[in-house]
Amino acid sequence: MDDNRQTMEADIVCVGFGPAMGGFLTTLSKGLVKEDGSPVVESAVMPGMPPQVICYERADDPGLGVSGVVTGARAIRETFPGLKPADVPMCAAIAEEKLVYLLDPVGASRRPWIMRAADKGIRALGDRLPWYHDQAVELPYIPPFLQKHDGLTFSIGQFNQWVAGEVMAGGVAQVWPATPVAEPLLENRTVVGVRLADQGVDKKGTPEGAYMPGMDVRAPLTVVGDGPVGAVGRALDRVRGLPEGHHQRDFAVGMKLVVELPEGCALKEGTVIHTVGYPEPEIFGFLYVLPGNVASLGIFVPSWFDNPVRTAYRYLQHWMQHPYLWKHLKGGTLRSFGAKTLQEAGRNGEPYLVGDGYARIGEGSGTTNVLTNSGVDEAWGSGVILAKAVLELLEAGKPFTSENLEAAYVTRRRASRLDAESRKSARAREAFSLGFVPGVIGMGLAGLTGGLLCWPAASKPTHRRIPSIEDYYRGRISPAAIEAIRQDATAKGLALHDALMDKAGWPAIEYDGQLLISHQDALLIGGKVQAAPGYADHVTFENPDVCRACREKTCIEACSGQAITTNPDDGVPLFDREKCVHCGACLWNCSKPSTSDPELTNIRFAAGAGGLHSAEN
Repeated sequence: MDDNRQTMEADIVCVGFGPAMGGFLTTLSKGLVKEDGSPVVESAVMPGMPPQVICYERADDPGLGVSGVVTGARAIRETFPGLKPADVPMCAAIAEEKLVYLLDPVGASRRPWIMRAADKGIRALGDRLPWYHDQAVELPYIPPFLQKHDGLTFSIGQFNQWVAGEVMAGGVAQVWPATPVAEPLLENRTVVGVRLADQGVDKKGTPEGAYMPGMDVRAPLTVVGDGPVGAVGRALDRVRGLPEGHHQRDFAVGMKLVVELPEGCALKEGTVIHTVGYPEPEIFGFLYVLPGNVASLGIFVPSWFDNPVRTAYRYLQHWMQHPYLWKHLKGGTLRSFGAKTLQEAGRNGEPYLVGDGYARIGEGSGTTNVLTNSGVDEAWGSGVILAKAVLELLEAGKPFTSENLEAAYVTRRRASRLDAESRKSARAREAFSLGFVPGVIGMGLAGLTGGLLCWPAASKPTHRRIPSIEDYYRGRISPAAIEAIRQDATAKGLALHDALMDKAGWPAIEYDGQLLISHQDALLIGGKVQAAPGYADHVTFENPDVCRACREKTCIEACSGQAITTNPDDGVPLFDREKCVHCGACLWNCSKPSTSDPELTNIRFAAGAGGLHSAEN
């Protein structure tokens, strides 16, 4: 142990402030203090005071980052019974829902034969189909499991900021932003707190003149809610492994914009549009209309999209220009930009929820419902359930052992609506590993039968899914042309996707300077990346020789901020944290397995400060 490392004592230490932690801290804070202001139970470290609860968040503000959300909001409304949309910034009640199948208007999409046949038939019938217009079909029926009637659509950034303000105003819990947590503190497999990231180091983590070892914050209970790429949650998974039969191989990269709609736009506040079919069958899109003629929109690029050059930004721009959407968006202006990865294994990715001294909540605990395409309310609900369990244990004076947390938290969670619905959705997305059409059928079977039926299929780790670039473009681009593009792009320090997509028939993006802008301009106009000095780089490559031999370089193609680039002098990609938005896409998309664990990739993603500062969340 570093003799210079300071130690602080708390009663409960929390990692990551998102919807799950919002639900936990909101519920816990209300239960720790009586109406007269006296504590229900006293702090062990500050007698006479309520328990000392501290939450550390990596980002510089709890509300940073862009993410549009549509949710039934049942758990959120149970916490705030009188909640009105106007109470939360950029929040609207859902007024209309649409599920839209987009045809391919440019002819470059890699559609299976059954979709090509369907598109041909739809075009032949044309206006005789009452739901067809602008090369799209508004489906007349939305399955019940996809409906969000009586729900809300909002910005998760604005919501998190509002919740953090409410929590801090209560005076019981503290939320500390801009404080990355490096790892859990483990003593004989018991979590006894967390260690904050070292400061005053160079990019490789070597101490410099202003070196300050990260503080050890010790507490009887550590609440882990740091999401699917959080350093603490993943460290616990490495120590304990996952329960038998569970995996975390299914993920998606969500890239999202906040757009000021053009004047006179026909879309009404509260409109929710979900799209399938374009720009590639595997890519799903969304558009949610918020108050003030503003929309949150974007796409999800999932792990089963077996394209080694899976650029979200280029595909997002083609999606926006689909005639069905462009009629509403043309003339609009970008206000914010952002991206994050989503853990789409859901219940199949659930880790061990508790252990001695810790409990897990939120997306990293497997709360995402992959059938209903929702996760915010589910994450919130997991935090509420844990808070009730913690209050029970505190009032009973019981320690936070694995057995006590199992009885108080896991038992509650297993008996909850959250768990019942996660069981129904557990196998809903298996068939997407076989293709888009089997995936849709399998999802429909699971949804309509309450999870009794599905289209079974085995999940594969990333390195067994992503083909070589030559195999992916076989019959469309010759190996010689691919090699020429590779050499030219490497020499210029560019990714391959633009040249390959141009060659494959995708039209060039004609920038308008407002909404259709370069990727780098999106980072500058729609958000600003800041990387605090004095921290080590949070993205590294486990085995450089593996990178040198890699010909796909999917980490470069998938990078949401163009922070990972080609290296003309060495095959190991270059990383510039001044462009990193901390989405974690590189961690999941790397096509080469770790030499230590084939379930992991060759990318190492540690705790890092800073990230994307959006102009508007």
